[in-house]
Amino acid sequence: MDPMTNPPPQQGRVGEVFGVFLKLGLTSFGGPVAHLGYFREELVTRRAWLSDRAYADLVALCQFLPGPASSQVGFALGLMRAGWGGALAAFTAFTLPSALLLLAFALTAQTISGPIGTGALQGLKIVAVAIVAQAVWGMARSLCPDRARAAIALGAVAILAFFPGALAMVAAILLGAGAGALVCRPAAPTGGPVAMPVRPRLALWALGLFVLLLLGLPFLAAAGQGFAVFDAFYRAGALVFGGGHVVLPLLQAETVATGWVAPDAFLAGYGAAQAVPGPLFTFAAYLGAVLGPEPNGPLGAALALAALFLPGFLILVGVLPFWDRFRALPRAQALMQGANAAVVGILGAALYDPVFTSAIHDLRDFALALACFVLLMLWKAPPWAVVLVSALGGIGLALIG
Repeated sequence: MDPMTNPPPQQGRVGEVFGVFLKLGLTSFGGPVAHLGYFREELVTRRAWLSDRAYADLVALCQFLPGPASSQVGFALGLMRAGWGGALAAFTAFTLPSALLLLAFALTAQTISGPIGTGALQGLKIVAVAIVAQAVWGMARSLCPDRARAAIALGAVAILAFFPGALAMVAAILLGAGAGALVCRPAAPTGGPVAMPVRPRLALWALGLFVLLLLGLPFLAAAGQGFAVFDAFYRAGALVFGGGHVVLPLLQAETVATGWVAPDAFLAGYGAAQAVPGPLFTFAAYLGAVLGPEPNGPLGAALALAALFLPGFLILVGVLPFWDRFRALPRAQALMQGANAAVVGILGAALYDPVFTSAIHDLRDFALALACFVLLMLWKAPPWAVVLVSALGGIGLALIG
């Protein structure tokens, strides 16, 4: 029996899936890699929803695709456990807590004043420097371990240095993938098939909708600001490889560079996103709420959130029945190696502009950022604790001078 065309029987209930993922959404701090560890402990070790090997295969698939890897894994686990209702329940429960917290922060941030309030916001911007630096370092070590991939990453930085903007990022990823096909060594696929209740016809419809929206939304953007917002966040979600922090430069290009969100507000929200549990992609809820043009507020948050997550789920559903056949192609892994190396370069460019240039104004700011980086890298402190330290440090710097 082919597990890709013959769906496995459903074993759970939608309410069960919602309860489990709500617990994870309230307690999963630390970014996508940590989330995958929480998922394994709760769903593989404690509840035995699937085997360790099946879980590893699913994680490998979601890390290969564009989109938020941990949310895609959660969506797929809900789908595997309780069908389409389970997939929706897993996504909603895992995403809602952090989205609501960031929406509340967006709606109240403008009322913050005085040295304590402004110092805390500055601390949130400063901690973003340390967190993105940690992400660049970790990704460079794993995704650029040789000269060829390091050169691809540097090439991506060079492209953005001369041609900033969202289109240049897309070009850098495509050129990186092409370079990977030429210079990277193809890797043999590992693991077995990933069994999911997705029919090939439905998968093709999902892929078609993914492409239709990616190509068609830019033409609808002129019809109204709501379409423009949906297009901007959908494009960011469709082009982000690696999830998590990698979405930062894409969202910056779509919101800050267009004048929709002020640079200071962008970095303050990004810092706050590190202090809440759940997926980092819920940063979109904050950005949608603080957009200058309407729709903004709760409506803008919901629109941005849906648009950012949608492409990752569409392409996941679209690829599931064909995954094993695709990854057996000799150059598939080499293409992704090159694309991932280019992503490291893109994130490295974002570390300088806008993160560093917008947050670090003097040596005291740099010292606080460096202290946060040491806490993350050497002391292995949890990100939420480092965010708290930086906010308190920002308040201290504001009171001093």
